[in-house]
Amino acid sequence: MPSRLFSPLKIRGIEFKNRIFMPPMDMFCAEDGMFSDWHFVHYGTRAVGGAALIIQEATAVSPEGRISPGDLGIWSDKHAKAFKRITDFVKGKGVVPGIQLAHAGRKASVAIPWKDGDRPLAQQEGAWETLGPSPVPFGPNFPVPKEMTKQDIDGVVSQFAAAAKRSVSVGYDVAELHMAHGYLCHQFLSPLANQRTDEYGGSFDNRIRMPLAVAQAVRDVWPGHLPVFVRVSATDWVEGGWDLQQTIAFARRLKSMGIDLIDCSTGGAVPDAKIPAGPGFQTPFAAAVRNEVKIPTAAVGFITEPFQAEQIIANGQADAVLLGRELLRNPYWPLQAARALKFDVPWPSQYLRGKL
Repeated sequence: MPSRLFSPLKIRGIEFKNRIFMPPMDMFCAEDGMFSDWHFVHYGTRAVGGAALIIQEATAVSPEGRISPGDLGIWSDKHAKAFKRITDFVKGKGVVPGIQLAHAGRKASVAIPWKDGDRPLAQQEGAWETLGPSPVPFGPNFPVPKEMTKQDIDGVVSQFAAAAKRSVSVGYDVAELHMAHGYLCHQFLSPLANQRTDEYGGSFDNRIRMPLAVAQAVRDVWPGHLPVFVRVSATDWVEGGWDLQQTIAFARRLKSMGIDLIDCSTGGAVPDAKIPAGPGFQTPFAAAVRNEVKIPTAAVGFITEPFQAEQIIANGQADAVLLGRELLRNPYWPLQAARALKFDVPWPSQYLRGKL
C-alpha cells in the first residue's frame, strides 16, 4: 500500500509534496528583527531534508509584538526584503515557504531563553510596555500589561494585514496566524487572560472578535490561490479556560471566512497548567477539529517515528504532521522516514552517495 505520509496534499493552489511540515520554532537570535545567516542555514538545511512545508518561526508584526529582543520581525519593508533570500532557496528545493505572523501581547519583553533564561526583561535591559486584553500579568514576576483600547486593537489588526502583504511580496506561499501558546490572539480567546466587559470580552462571541478580525484582515489581503493557516491552543489545560468545544466552534467561524487549515497545539495561557505531555498527546485535538468542522488539520507534539506519523495520516486524525524537536535533531528525518516506509523519494544529488 502506498504511503499516506508521502502522498501529496493540495490546499487552494498549493500542492505540498508530502504531509511532513516543519512548525515554527523560535531561534531567538535576530538583531532588531532582522534575518541572519543562522536563519538561512537553519531553514535551508530543513528544506534540503525533504519536508513539504517550512513555517518560519514567530515573526512579529510590530517591535512590541516580539517575545524577546531576539525575535524575527516583519514590521518594515527592510525586514521583508531580507527574507527573499530564504523563500527563493526553499522554493528551489521543491518546498513551500510559510511564515507565522505573531504578536506576543502580555508575554512579550522577555529575555532570550537560551541566553538569559525565560524571564521578563528589566528596564535597564531595554524592556518595553506590553499589551493585553486586560491588565492581568502572565505570571507572578511579569509586568501588568496595558489594557488595549479599541484603537490599540484596530492598530494590531492593521499590523497583521500589513505584515501579510509584505510576506506575500517576498515569496511566502502560506501564512500562519499565531493564536496559540498564550500570545496576544490566544489571550483574547481565553477567559484566563481576557477579563474585559466590553464587546471584546465576556461571552464566547466577544472573546473571538479580535482574533476573527485578524484572520479576516489577513485573508482579505492574502492572494486567493494561497492558503492561510491558524495555530490554536485547543485547550488551556485549566478548568474555566479555553477548551476543545470552544476551539471547534472557533474553527467553524474561521472556516467560514476562508481559513484553510487548523494547526492544533495546546497550552501556554498560564505558566502553571498541568500538561500531560507524551507521544502524540495533542493528536486527538486535531482529529476532533477535523471530524467536527470538516476542515484540514495538522497534528503536533512528540511525533517522532515514521510509522507513528504514517498512522496519524492513514487513520484520518490529521492531514499533516508537524515535527518540531525531531527536525531540530535530524533535518533529514523525511528522507529517512521514506526509506523506513519503503517509499522512494528523490534525494539531493549532492547526497546520493549517502543514500546507498
